[in-house]
Amino acid sequence: MMALAPELTSDQVLQAFRTDAPNLFLGAAFVTVGLIAAAFSIIRRKNDSVLNYFAIFAFLYGARLWVQANLIGLIVQSPFYTRLAVGINFVVPIPAFLFFDAAGLLHRRGKVLGYVMEIILGAIALMTFAFGPAPIYQTINTVVVIVALAAVVVQSLGSGGNRDLVIVRRGLLIFVAFALFDNIAGAIGRYPRIEPYGFVGFLGALGYVAARQTLERDQQLNDIQKELEVARRIQLSILPGEFPPSAAFCVAARYVPMTSVAGDFYDFIVADEKQAGLLIADVSGHGVPAALIASMVKLAATAQRSNAGDPSGLLSGMNAALCGNTQNQFVTAAYVHLDAESRELRYSAAGHPPMLLLRDGAVQEVWENGLMLAAFDFATYSTAAHRLEPGDRLLLCTDGILEASTANGEFFGHEALFALMQETAGIPPSAAADRIISAVQQWANVQEDDLTVLVCDYLGHGNGKAN
Repeated sequence: MMALAPELTSDQVLQAFRTDAPNLFLGAAFVTVGLIAAAFSIIRRKNDSVLNYFAIFAFLYGARLWVQANLIGLIVQSPFYTRLAVGINFVVPIPAFLFFDAAGLLHRRGKVLGYVMEIILGAIALMTFAFGPAPIYQTINTVVVIVALAAVVVQSLGSGGNRDLVIVRRGLLIFVAFALFDNIAGAIGRYPRIEPYGFVGFLGALGYVAARQTLERDQQLNDIQKELEVARRIQLSILPGEFPPSAAFCVAARYVPMTSVAGDFYDFIVADEKQAGLLIADVSGHGVPAALIASMVKLAATAQRSNAGDPSGLLSGMNAALCGNTQNQFVTAAYVHLDAESRELRYSAAGHPPMLLLRDGAVQEVWENGLMLAAFDFATYSTAAHRLEPGDRLLLCTDGILEASTANGEFFGHEALFALMQETAGIPPSAAADRIISAVQQWANVQEDDLTVLVCDYLGHGNGKAN
């Protein structure tokens, strides 16, 4: 248990303070720098390893100067405090080498040396905290630190003209000179510690590198975000606008990407008073790669407009165009052609969730699936034909709707979607699509996939308009 030392005279305290004053001042300064760096990292809300390890290193080094001060040792007497004062020596170098690694200043051999050093120092630190100090521990620490610092200097001197290395090299050489003197002198006798003064220059060099890399990464992130915003606008531009006013069809589409850009896609292959050709597709994966493939899907679909009335032919043509050009990513798709004159729907799909048909209050699945697009050049597709009845509502969606899951892993699923279609049967497609997206977002713990839904009402020959 920690206790105050009895019978301390004012002369003892004053003499200890005079001896420790420089180290106490430097320790407070280093701890402050570490706390400021840590606070900055927290405020930024970004996991920056370089800044984090810098903060830990500065804090621990400053704390060591205080813990090992004679004044504190006179005031506080405890077996554990003695272990802490010795054990902290073995902990301080660990975040320093983690900093070098995170900043990209170590080559392969340097990383291996750093990991070995961390294991050794971590082990003897735990042994010290648990069982107390031993002379052999300090000997091991001295050897490890001397060898590691010498190796870092040699590697630094042999490196190229990286500007971070140039700065760190200068601060490192100053610190190593002071640290080597302390470790060598400590092995042969007792001399005044001068290492903390060298640490001032070293900490300044590390602080410069941490600040520069942090600002550079922020700038890179801003540049990436700007590029993603441009990519998002470009991707949105390849999606069609509203379905044109039609006396036969009322169509609404909703598209909610998981990230700035996405792999979901939809298009109106044909859209006029008598016909509607609705295509929906889902590229495997997410983000920029999937978005690039989605652009290729757009081109492949546009090239097949002559097959607008033949769903199987349209998908076959798209598959031929995409095979071998998607870097092993595949595409699921579904296409339905609606003809108001013949009152017929023709449907085909490629590995996609079935289309849903709401008629007279009942929901049924429309299946006609072939192999996914872009995966097999021998894939073939067939077309299913069904009668259209005024008042029919059709729904096409991507699997992000059906597979949205709660924190417990429970999928939204077909039954919930069937129920939503029935509940929203009396409202326009636009409102129904909004309700579906909202219900899925409320169901899911987090959005883990893109969400796309198309809702189409067949109005017969009544009045209708796009939504």
